[in-house]
Amino acid sequence: MNQIHMATILTRKRREKGITQEGLAEAMGVSKAAVSKWEKEQSYPDITLLPQLATYFNISVDELLGYSPQLTRDDIRTLCKTVSAEFISNPFDGWMAKCREVIKEYYSCFPLLYHMALLLVNHHCSAGTREEREEMLEEAKALCARIASESGDALLSRDAVYVQSLCCLILRAPEGVFALLGESLRRMPDLAEDNLISQAYELAGNTAKAKEISQCGMYQYLMLLIGATTTHISLSGDEFDAAQTAHHRAAELIRLYGFDKLDPNATATAYLVGANLYCEHGHLEKALELLEKYAGLCVSMAFPFKLQGDSFFTAIDAWLDDGEIGSLLPYDEKMIKQRMLESLGEFPSFAALHDSPRYKTIIRKITGFANAESI
Repeated sequence: MNQIHMATILTRKRREKGITQEGLAEAMGVSKAAVSKWEKEQSYPDITLLPQLATYFNISVDELLGYSPQLTRDDIRTLCKTVSAEFISNPFDGWMAKCREVIKEYYSCFPLLYHMALLLVNHHCSAGTREEREEMLEEAKALCARIASESGDALLSRDAVYVQSLCCLILRAPEGVFALLGESLRRMPDLAEDNLISQAYELAGNTAKAKEISQCGMYQYLMLLIGATTTHISLSGDEFDAAQTAHHRAAELIRLYGFDKLDPNATATAYLVGANLYCEHGHLEKALELLEKYAGLCVSMAFPFKLQGDSFFTAIDAWLDDGEIGSLLPYDEKMIKQRMLESLGEFPSFAALHDSPRYKTIIRKITGFANAESI
């Protein structure tokens, strides 16, 4: 719960009402000394007096206590950025303790709980053991389940169900995903809703907001389309022609939209999956070409990494910065660099490249970048 600030509020309200401590004491049936102690935070009123005091000043008991279960949007952003920053400077166990402390203190602030669930999902890979990673995901699931069932906010609940489903997927529990999202596609994707909202803003004369909504919708679905196409490459690996077509289309989307700058992580995944496809089918030169792109993308990444728009997506920066995870992603630089190197080892097909001088150069390039100290 938030800190109680009743002494300050009591003093202010008494003065606003134009009465003395003696006057308040008489109205409440207590001594002047008791009121004085309340205002000096030396003691608190008996709990049975709280409704009487609140009524006397025409405020709620929560307002009298200075307590609000809901933080403002700015308060949530500030708190989440503080917790994110502490991930870099604190030991992991200390950071987790801080997360749990924040969750406990603001357990009724559902928007904050949603952001905390996202932080747990984003950082679960940093836990030392598999059991700890699974525990973090289960905690995130539980928070999202609470949000979905108790927040009364339809949009927030929908987002929470999505994150809950993501946790199930990471935990390799497909039945959980089906239970939450069903087993078939929805008829109307959110992009249709985004387009309606954009047109509504245009109709209302707010062209700037209409453009922002339109661009944000395109950006989100571009990310989803490239991600889904990358997944399709993996699913079609035994049908080389179909998988290669999917790769070509993903590569064209990346080129057309400059997606390597918009989302380097998703682009890097597309390069790795494409390289794996070509390795599995014996096209080693093409695989090396994609891995060289991967290495170039990795070493060109600037830290702290920040999602941002470009000359086409000119109206999305404020939305990204104000989004659920924010434009400044809460990841540790060292962890990201190490992950770039480790990702190569997740594809057994790359063993066919181990004797290649070009592949050795790629490994040296990423290793040097991963081990380099930040300036």
